[in-house]
Amino acid sequence: MSSFCFPPGEQPSVAVAATEARFPVHRIYCVGRNYAEHVREMGTDPAHAAPVFFMKPADAVVPSGCAVPYPQATAELHHEIELVVALKSGGRDIAAAAALAHVFGYAAGNDLTRRDLQNAAKARGEPWDAAKGFDRSAPIGTIRPVALGHVRAGRIWLKVNGELRQEADVSQMLFDVPQVIAALSKLYELKGGDLIFTGTPAGVAALEVGDEVEGGIEGLPVLRHTLAAP
Repeated sequence: MSSFCFPPGEQPSVAVAATEARFPVHRIYCVGRNYAEHVREMGTDPAHAAPVFFMKPADAVVPSGCAVPYPQATAELHHEIELVVALKSGGRDIAAAAALAHVFGYAAGNDLTRRDLQNAAKARGEPWDAAKGFDRSAPIGTIRPVALGHVRAGRIWLKVNGELRQEADVSQMLFDVPQVIAALSKLYELKGGDLIFTGTPAGVAALEVGDEVEGGIEGLPVLRHTLAAP
């Protein structure tokens, strides 16, 4: 029987509404440029042919109610409220018509972004990894199981210190949940435990130490976290 060289790390997981059981995180996939107004505010054309994907490490998840230390190597940390899809199963080349059968539930998430690093990477034609996939970069609310219904529309919003910064409707996504799952499954073998951050609407802006962040999606548990000193 094999053994580890040293004790393995704790399994990243997310709380699930109305149960003590937790959702084990396998991978975190993210969609960029999925709301037209956000695409425009970032200086690009929303008329693109396919969704843009990137990833975060599984242990980047932070539960609602926690303090997120301001990350190192940035002076411009931005919030990005997003609908998160939690998968219970997966596969390759999933048809959009069959995609929702793989969904376990939904949550609100904040795709924290080191915007200055992202802008520098874009200018040099480099990947976004350091800008997106850093420690504690994925605060996420409690997952609401799909038994209570799929999220196809509804208000998505984010406030900082009580001030509304982002507001839109999930129905405004350029690529809906089935399309996102289908497109991802052509690039990766999806599995139960995968989380998919589906993109953010317009209104992204910088956060400061001491900020209180609150965000949500209609019908889902509200996500709350603060920004702590580094």
